[in-house]
Formats: sequence, C-alpha cells, structure tokens
Amino acid sequence: MGRTFQKIGQRHREFIEKQKVFFVASAMDEGHINLSPKGMDSLRVLSDNKVIWLNLTGSGNETATHVVRNPRITLMFCAFEGPPQILRLYGQAKVYHPHDEEFGRLYSYFQEIPGRRQIFEVRVELVQTSCGMGVPLLKFQAEREDLVDWADNLGEDGLAAYKEKKNTKSLEGLPTGIFGR
Repeated sequence: MGRTFQKIGQRHREFIEKQKVFFVASAMDEGHINLSPKGMDSLRVLSDNKVIWLNLTGSGNETATHVVRNPRITLMFCAFEGPPQILRLYGQAKVYHPHDEEFGRLYSYFQEIPGRRQIFEVRVELVQTSCGMGVPLLKFQAEREDLVDWADNLGEDGLAAYKEKKNTKSLEGLPTGIFGR
C-alpha cells in the first residue's frame, strides 16, 4: 500500500536511478494540465530533497510556462521491469534556461547532448510510494536516437529557429522565457 516520506531515501534513489522513463506533471491555476514523458538519462538526484532534470527540445514547452506561474510539480516513476512500484516526487520547481547563470553549473551534472533546452530543479516536499501492481511489465530495448539525430541535423542555428517557432509560448499563448523574454 501507499506510503509517504519527507525525503528521498537511499532505496528511493536507487529505484529512481534504475528507471528509463519518468513523467512530469505541471499546471497553472487556470488552463491545461501538462503531463510529459522524459528519458535519455536526463535526471539527477542531488540530495534527499532535490532533483534536477535536463529538458530537451520538443514540440511544446508547457512546463517552463507553468512553473514560473505556479511552481508546484509532480514527477512519477513506474517500475516496468522487476517488482511493481510507483514513486512520486511532489515539490516546487524552478526553471533555468541556457541564458541563466545557474544553468551552466547544473548542466555540469550531465553529458553533452544536442537539443538541450532547460534544466528544472525540484525541491522535493513529499515522496510517495504505491504498489504499481496494475502497471504492465515491459522490456527495455534501447534508447531512441531520433531526438539526438534530429538535433544534430538541425545544428545550433536550426535548433534556435525551431525553438523560436515552437517553444516561446505555451498553449495558452503565455511566454516560456526560453530566450529571456
């Protein structure tokens, strides 16, 4: 059954680090709720109450808009292999763009990857575990190379143009802050 914790324990950390995918949920007070899958070795547990993830360029940029207006966020991890488990991290998020001073320091936790867009830092307020017995067993085959190949092919100028077109406003038309505006 479900249990709650005030911090990320060692067993939680080990479980998080084994997962190949996690999900991020965010919302403003009004408008759409956003739920996005993430992967590609893009998350780091920095302490028992702090995680960061490297957000890569995609077709939208909702989370960046949401956390500026309402910093609450939930990250969810599911065991698709091995014993069943679901783990959620509830907390408050900050977003750092490449033009922000803090971005460079946090980016040092990751390997170089084309298409980097932002880094989100989450101050974890609550950890919840639950059984996950209804989650199917799936076998991991490999990381997809599509996003890296796409970003490599676009190059820095092409990525900037894509972000200008697709990542500067939320679904509600609000700014994402991606270029410091």
